[in-house]
Amino acid sequence: MSRTSRPRRLSAGLAAATLALTSLSTATAYAAPLDDPTPGPLMNYVINTKASPGHVRKVEDAVKHAGGTVLSSYREFGVVVAQSTNANFKVDVRSGRNGREVQSVGATRTAAVSEGAGGLSSVGSVDESTATPVLDPQEGSQWDMVQIKADQAHNVTDGSRRVLVGINDSGVDDTHPDLAPNFDARDSVSCVKNGVPDQTPGIWRPTTSPHGTHVAGTVAAARNGIGIVGVAPGVRIASVKVVNDDGFIYPEYSICGIVWAAEHHMDVTNHSYFIDPFQFWCKDNGDQGAVQEAVRRAYAWAADRGTLSVAAAGNSNYDLANKTTDTTSPNDSTPVSRTIDNNCLDMPTELPGVITVASTTQARAKSSFSNFGLNKIDVAAPGSSILSTLPGGGYGLMSGTSMASPHVTGVAALLKSTHPWWGPRDLERALRHEADDTACPTTPDARCTGTTANNAFYGEGIADALDAVHR
Repeated sequence: MSRTSRPRRLSAGLAAATLALTSLSTATAYAAPLDDPTPGPLMNYVINTKASPGHVRKVEDAVKHAGGTVLSSYREFGVVVAQSTNANFKVDVRSGRNGREVQSVGATRTAAVSEGAGGLSSVGSVDESTATPVLDPQEGSQWDMVQIKADQAHNVTDGSRRVLVGINDSGVDDTHPDLAPNFDARDSVSCVKNGVPDQTPGIWRPTTSPHGTHVAGTVAAARNGIGIVGVAPGVRIASVKVVNDDGFIYPEYSICGIVWAAEHHMDVTNHSYFIDPFQFWCKDNGDQGAVQEAVRRAYAWAADRGTLSVAAAGNSNYDLANKTTDTTSPNDSTPVSRTIDNNCLDMPTELPGVITVASTTQARAKSSFSNFGLNKIDVAAPGSSILSTLPGGGYGLMSGTSMASPHVTGVAALLKSTHPWWGPRDLERALRHEADDTACPTTPDARCTGTTANNAFYGEGIADALDAVHR
């Protein structure tokens, strides 16, 4: 499928120092680590607890008691990411004095960790369509900008430099001549080493996939007399790399990315992916339920901090409003056929407050691959054969809801530019209100339920950039 204010994560030393300063008697009462945990593969876990520094510190101690290492702690919303080779980690982390602080715990993947051991620190899911080289790209060939009226919106504004958009993806080539003028290296990061932020210069660039660079161009390719023009060519973009070299986006990567975006005051973030290894994370499944809750908390916290998330609906031609089976998960080991229901979520696109975007063709029809669903799709945008930037200074065509989502992200950036005081909920309402109502196909299609104003294929309609700047 196509597919952080400034509280900081505590370093291991700082966490210990804080414990000593704030609660020496409590710290000395903690249970000792297990002597001989049963060896197993190196795995990562999320542990949910109450959102407070005290509860999180106790869970950090429980992790150590269970033979684990804390990778990241999010005391603002009560989530700890940990790593362990203890085969009984999920049971052992609940034992001892501080185990009672654990609300839920779950493994973030079904295969062993491939990026190696980590420590707390100071494209299976992405839409990898084949890029078709375009030798002489021009703005006039961007039919997608015409469909959402971005070409007309640009007569009013190209967007504000005050607005920062996060490209949460496979990395962005900041040396591309159409992206370099708008790129913000200071706020760019990689999260693909166990979900721990890394700002090594250039670490945010793509290594195996052109996907993020293509998405970035659609959002904000600069108006500079060369190549193409993005929906919001006047705003700034930052690369938040959440896709590893094998194409996976694990939960800890996505959590790291959205928290980083909120901590660094990104106004809008684009998520053209689903979180691996499950296409749908089921609430009533132990591991999956714990992960679903951890990811939900992270995105809700980011929204409260002022960051709007826009996400691709997915490329399985699947009715998200009527889930029945999943035959593709887990995709990091051996997929199995399972019965699912609507409590199983495609994340992050189905999380509360995330804008879900379906894909259209040049003829304004639903793209054949696009997921759909009544009251699941918020808006639609062009996603079939979209011209945008490629690593190395190139340009090419790609298709997928991954390509649709950045159009809406760009419109949201224009909205934020013209209404800088607006928060995520204001932007969300406006995106829906200003979308152009689009009726179901004239040739009856039983899957397209609903009305012209709101239906399963287009949601509230096709995104409208011109209305965004005139509102």
